[in-house]
Amino acid sequence: MMEDGGETPMRETMDVNAVIQALKDVTRQREDTVPLHAPVFAGNEWRYVKECLDTGWVSSVGRFVDQFERMLAEYTGARYAVATVNGTSALHAALMLAGVLPDHEVIIPAMTFVATANAVTYCGAIPHLADIDHRTLGLDPDKLEAYLREIAEVRNGVCVNRRTNREIKALVPMHAFGHPADMDKLLAVAEKYRLVVVEDAAESLGSYYKGRHTGNFGLLSALSFNGNKIVTTGGGGAILTNDPELARLAKHVTTTAKLPHPWEYNHDRVGFNYRMPNLNAALGCAQLEMLPEFLRRKRKLAEIYKERFGRVRGVRFFEEPDFAESNYWLNVLLLDPGCGDARDAVLATAHKEGIMLRPAWRLMHELPMYRECPRMDLSNAEDIARRLINIPSSADLCPDAD
Repeated sequence: MMEDGGETPMRETMDVNAVIQALKDVTRQREDTVPLHAPVFAGNEWRYVKECLDTGWVSSVGRFVDQFERMLAEYTGARYAVATVNGTSALHAALMLAGVLPDHEVIIPAMTFVATANAVTYCGAIPHLADIDHRTLGLDPDKLEAYLREIAEVRNGVCVNRRTNREIKALVPMHAFGHPADMDKLLAVAEKYRLVVVEDAAESLGSYYKGRHTGNFGLLSALSFNGNKIVTTGGGGAILTNDPELARLAKHVTTTAKLPHPWEYNHDRVGFNYRMPNLNAALGCAQLEMLPEFLRRKRKLAEIYKERFGRVRGVRFFEEPDFAESNYWLNVLLLDPGCGDARDAVLATAHKEGIMLRPAWRLMHELPMYRECPRMDLSNAEDIARRLINIPSSADLCPDAD
């Protein structure tokens, strides 16, 4: 069998039922349905949310918003955290603060959740789609550098796409399914081509690249706390930065750019109503208290999956890169290169059995609104998307982790 990224292999076979049985063995299915990733509320969630209700502080003013930001900064090691209503709003504001303007191009992975491309578009900019790495599922730095060498040049400190004559302003690494991208190499490419780095760390709370928490490598980064994330606030996100002036601006523009005053409504720029409500932040504080336990259980679950699928032909469990410690937010199965045609059969059979699986996101260049975006060769992303399956990953699937 050829390795990932090699020539087209000969057709192989796999036993779909063996995959389903392995999933049943690990999830110990007792209910009608095994969700893909369900939240776990086992700490102070009820108490903190009730405090909001009892005191009436349920909107964006209240003690839990500031507390949540402090806890996030302390956990991630970032100097500043600014809570927002969701991860998309965090990424939009981060890109805007990084200087992304209309008609700029912004390099993003072709395999990402659509919010990454949408946030670029909200700035009036153009997503420029790049290929991903089989080793990390994030941007492929070597392939990206070779591509930029072909199509771009730095003129007076600005990276210009010679094909479109537009400025390429920023690079957005996304840590897919919680697995850190190869940040050292990506930062080197960004420096060479004068690109601002804004991390899409929406899925990687609790993940580390060479001992440093994701979200600390770019000028700014964005987190998500949607209901399916490792920590949830119901709906919510956050901007991380180590720059004090950017942190101040982030809080200002996400709070409608309102100037402080006891009663006057003065605003000094176009702002956004992106501030996280106190009610959501209360839930988030309780969830952050549980994060070390969630991570322990999820890494144990990943070990069990790795062992069990090591005995199933035609598929492998995707493991964190050797330079990283992943939160294993959504566990990944990769069908062998010759078995990609079996993906939909696995998905359909699992759903009939009540086990919720999903494929990778539809690649960005396959969506109608991004079909005409500039892009490089995306053969890695197309290969991986054809063979990738996300499998149940809730922290409570492994309650007896030791």
